[in-house]
Amino acid sequence: MINLLPDVFKKSLPNETMNKLTNLETGRETWLLPPLVDLCARLREPGQQQHGTLSSEGRAARGNGFLHVVIPPDTNPILENGSLLKGLRERALEDGGIYLHVLGALTAGLEGTRPSNIAGLKKGGCIAVSNARRPFDNDLVLLRTLEYAATFGMKVFFYPDEPSLSGNGVAHEGYIASYHGLQGIPWIAETVALSTQLLMVEETGIAAHFSQLSCKSSVELMRWAKDKGLPVTCDVAMHQLYLTDDNLEGFNAQAYVLPPLRSNTDQQALLRGLKDGTIDAICSHHEPLNSTAKKAPFAESTPGISNFDTFMALACQLVRDKVLTVEQLVDKVCINPAQIAGISTKYESLGGAILVDPNLEWQVTVDTMLSNGKNTPFFNQYLQGRVVETFFG
Repeated sequence: MINLLPDVFKKSLPNETMNKLTNLETGRETWLLPPLVDLCARLREPGQQQHGTLSSEGRAARGNGFLHVVIPPDTNPILENGSLLKGLRERALEDGGIYLHVLGALTAGLEGTRPSNIAGLKKGGCIAVSNARRPFDNDLVLLRTLEYAATFGMKVFFYPDEPSLSGNGVAHEGYIASYHGLQGIPWIAETVALSTQLLMVEETGIAAHFSQLSCKSSVELMRWAKDKGLPVTCDVAMHQLYLTDDNLEGFNAQAYVLPPLRSNTDQQALLRGLKDGTIDAICSHHEPLNSTAKKAPFAESTPGISNFDTFMALACQLVRDKVLTVEQLVDKVCINPAQIAGISTKYESLGGAILVDPNLEWQVTVDTMLSNGKNTPFFNQYLQGRVVETFFG
């Protein structure tokens, strides 16, 4: 067994859990790790229970090693009322067995016109604020809103996208989109927004996290920002490290996701950025959907990939491909995300441990997926690596 559970986590585990770990016998290589921390997942509740619930997706998260899950504010209703958040977190723990961490709405109604009640959101326990992928009316609104958030010491999560450039696009602007007659989303739609947001961070001094970067130029901009000493971090969705727009061949709606799968050049840049430390974390960007959501023609189907179940297998592949060591992987999926979300300042530990079998081969099927959402481009494929037990602290 490769034991990568830091002492600070061990000390917080109940005696019963420690006894189980001590008595654990296995003839296979296994990894004992801190629990996973996900910086972006949609559990579909509140508001979209036809796709998933706190109960179903919480159990899927926990079964796949995620004990801490961060959700964006674009639910229905929008997460802008701090007084309602405690109940949401309590239900996630009671029904799904996970710790839920909430991003509150940065602007009222996510409409991008005026700040939300950030003071109330902070009091309600939000870890940060965000406008999700919703636009701002103009850059002055963005600047004043960030200045307002800074007065409360609130971190801001960005999902960079310039809607005037991305428009109604559904795929990366390139040969594959053109060949299939799909409206493209150019990479510059992400980097124009990212550039503006980084300059605003520099001006206001606010701490910011940039989620789900998807292209080469974004990695280069983040490298520049970190070299300047700006208070910024970033993550990439796990599927962006393995899939490209080539996976859209044949109008494969299972690979339809926003931000879109990019080119092989972008994918390689993301892997390099992950390896050299420019990219701090890997998120799941879990978006479960019901069985009908992907049955419409590609451009009319619903974007999203169900990622909890395949996350650890792809993480193990990063180690096999020597992109990361096991120790570096733990930083990207446990330690760094916890620090970014401020969890390490809220808890003495992450409250558990997970046991991973990196060589366990399994097939992605309806029966082996724990999530209600079976929408994945990896369906029916054989993968290696899975969480075999989650210990709750």
